[in-house]
Amino acid sequence: MLAWAAISRFLPAAWIVPTNTALAVLAVAIGIPAATRVARASGLKDPQFVVIDETAGQLITLIGAPLTWKSLLMGFILFRAFDIVKPPPVRQLERLPEGTGIVVDDVAAGLYGMLVMNILLQFGLLSR
Repeated sequence: MLAWAAISRFLPAAWIVPTNTALAVLAVAIGIPAATRVARASGLKDPQFVVIDETAGQLITLIGAPLTWKSLLMGFILFRAFDIVKPPPVRQLERLPEGTGIVVDDVAAGLYGMLVMNILLQFGLLSR
């Protein structure tokens, strides 16, 4: 998340949302097969040392959010909360096979985080 904030400082404003979205898609595209390979090699259903799923979820949460310390902190809190609580259908998605389940549940938690983040921004509860 901090790496994304640092990288985004060098991008034109019009490129921030498309770049963030592309990085999230890339993390998912690489993450699913990578997580599958690691899960098979380790014999673990959801190896805790696989973090590309967390990266994808965090990036998704921050799509459209301003890159201020407040929004980065709120994005982190929102994503972690939805990743821990796992509201429907997040918990069901983690039951998908191998890398798909490892990554897609964090994608869903990221989507919940993005939704709440944008609601907070829309109603002025988090400054732009």
